[in-house]
Amino acid sequence: MLKNLKIGTKFNLILMLVFLVSIFVTGLALSRVLEQRAQNEVTSQALILIKTMNSVRSYTQNRINGLLAPRLATEPAFIPETVPAFSATEVFEYLRKNPEYENFLYKEATLNPTNLRDKADNFEAKLVEQFRQNPKTPEISGFRDFPDGQVFYIARPLAVTQQSCLQCHSTPDQAPKSLLATYGTENGFGWKLNDIIAAQIISVPSEDVFANANRTWKLIMGLLVAIFAIVVLLINYLIKKTVIQRIRKIEKIAQQVSTGDMSADFAEQSHDEIGGLAAAFNRMKASLEIAMNLLNQQNH
Repeated sequence: MLKNLKIGTKFNLILMLVFLVSIFVTGLALSRVLEQRAQNEVTSQALILIKTMNSVRSYTQNRINGLLAPRLATEPAFIPETVPAFSATEVFEYLRKNPEYENFLYKEATLNPTNLRDKADNFEAKLVEQFRQNPKTPEISGFRDFPDGQVFYIARPLAVTQQSCLQCHSTPDQAPKSLLATYGTENGFGWKLNDIIAAQIISVPSEDVFANANRTWKLIMGLLVAIFAIVVLLINYLIKKTVIQRIRKIEKIAQQVSTGDMSADFAEQSHDEIGGLAAAFNRMKASLEIAMNLLNQQNH
């Protein structure tokens, strides 16, 4: 079938094949690069925020707790600012009042929390169990669907690393009276040293980031398709002008010569391969003309 096609058609088929393969490979590679870039962007945002919250926790533990802890035994109500988890959560809620961060989430999801605000849901409880089953796992990340859209999360284990934490979380009789007065005796007890009791989770909205990456991909691919199309059309025009039309002209003259019209001339000004072919045809025509003249002379 290909043997019956004209040179121009064959060349166009090759160009289209190269065009399609190039677009496919380029699109696939570009998609992966942009997707990885979007992934890195949301991961970077999450890591910055989780490091910030850890700084708040450390400041509360090392500075605020020492100042306020003595008052826990005398105050009628518990002072939650002494708890690193409370301080980090409150600071993050202030951050969420900014419109650009309103869909970001921070939670120290706990299986048995003192403050029920920190109670882990089913998804978060599974993360805590994963950390408990694999204590050496430093971090778990992935995507989670919320009503407002998909988010990227990073979760890290939180363990009881200081003996002082057990003052409020071992047994009710060891806890400050102000804590019992505020939160009761049912929740947040039975913790043990070095036990993983929670997962620190930061959630970053990812749909907009990936949507921007998708729009960028479409824009770049559109430009590439347009550029490839222009290049194909330009090459096709040049091939037609510099090769196909000149070969057709030589073919037409050759047909005239084959019917005995020796006045036809393979006129070709260029010195390229096609010009050389035309010169060779002219020499062949001259040789043929001489041979025919000699043959006529012998016949007479």
